[in-house]
Amino acid sequence: MPIRVCRESIAGLAAAVLCIGFTVAFASSPSFLRAMPQSDTASQFSNNPDSAQIVTRDIDNFWRAYDRAGPNNAVDIFQDEYINKGSIGLRDFVQLRIQSAGELANWVARHPLYYASIRPSTGKISSFTPQIRQSFRRLKDLYPQAVFPNVYFVIGRMTSGGTTSYNGLLIGAEMYGRTPDMPTSELTEWHKQVLKPVDELPGIVAHELIHFEQKGPDPQTLLGQAFREGSADFLGELISGLSINAALQTYGNEHERELWAEFQAAMNGHDSSKWLYNGTGAKGRPADLGYYMGYKIAQAYYQLARDKKQAIRDILENERFDQFLKRSGYAEKFAARLLPHVSSVCFPLACYS
Repeated sequence: MPIRVCRESIAGLAAAVLCIGFTVAFASSPSFLRAMPQSDTASQFSNNPDSAQIVTRDIDNFWRAYDRAGPNNAVDIFQDEYINKGSIGLRDFVQLRIQSAGELANWVARHPLYYASIRPSTGKISSFTPQIRQSFRRLKDLYPQAVFPNVYFVIGRMTSGGTTSYNGLLIGAEMYGRTPDMPTSELTEWHKQVLKPVDELPGIVAHELIHFEQKGPDPQTLLGQAFREGSADFLGELISGLSINAALQTYGNEHERELWAEFQAAMNGHDSSKWLYNGTGAKGRPADLGYYMGYKIAQAYYQLARDKKQAIRDILENERFDQFLKRSGYAEKFAARLLPHVSSVCFPLACYS
C-alpha cells in the first residue's frame, strides 16, 4: 500500500521538505534478466577482448543531475539530465532496475547520506579499466568462442550490483560505495551485508561477463537457476581473481552438508525463494545461498576435468543441469557409501580421471 514519507532536497542545498507518496517495491533480482533487444545481439559483438568499451559517462551525468536537483524539480532533472542523456546501457538499466526518474529521485532523496558518501568512489571507476581488460583477455585464453560486449557503469536505486542486456554489461556503481566511514543509518540489513568497496568492481564485471557468455534460455528449476548464478561466480573468480560472494563461501563451507541436503530436496522444483534473490527475506543465514550451491557444482566439475578448457565450455554451454550435476560428482561427496573406485571415466561432455 502507498506510504507517506517526507524527504529533504536531494543535494542537501535546500532546507525545504517535500512529502510524497510512494509504493515500496524493493527486492534483489535475478542478474541474468535480459532487456528487450534493441540494436545489437551477442553474435554482433567482437571476439577481441580489447574492443569492448568501458563506458562511465552516465556516472558523470548522474552527478550533474544530482547537483541540480531540488525538492521541486528532482524528477524532471533526473529525467532530462540523466536518463534522457543516457547511454543505451542506462536505458536498459532503467527498464530492468530503476523503473523511472520518479522512482530514482525518491530513492536518492530517502538516502541522502549514503549517496553523498559514494561520490569519491564512483570517481575511481575508470581506473579499473586495465584490470577489467585483463579479465576479458583471460576469458579469451580459456574460452576462445567468447564475445566481449561494452560495459556500462550507471547509478541506480541500490537494487542490483550488476545485470546484462542484449547491449552489454550493466553495473550499478552505487552498490560499490562501502568505505570504513560509510553512513549506515539509512541502510537495510541486506544493504549492510552486500554493499562492496569500489575496488571489488572488476569481480562483478567478470561475473556479468560470464552471464553474457552463457548459452540457452533462462532455466526454470532451482537447480538450473542456482547453477547459472553460481557458475558465473566460479568462472568470474577464475578470470578476475576476485570472489564477489566471499561471505557465502565462508558460511557455506561451514554448513555444506546440511545445505546440500536441503538444496537437493528442492532443486528440481521451481521455487527459488529460499535460495536466490531473497535479500530482504533471509532469516538466520545469509541470503542467496543458491549461488554457493551452483558454485560448488561448477567447481566440482572443473576440478575433475582433465581438459580444463573443455570443462569451461561445458559449464558455459550446458543446458541439462540434472545431467551436469551427475557428471560433476558433487552429490557423491555426500553419499552414505563410497562408490567403487574407477581409474577413469568418460562422459559425453568431458573425460575425467
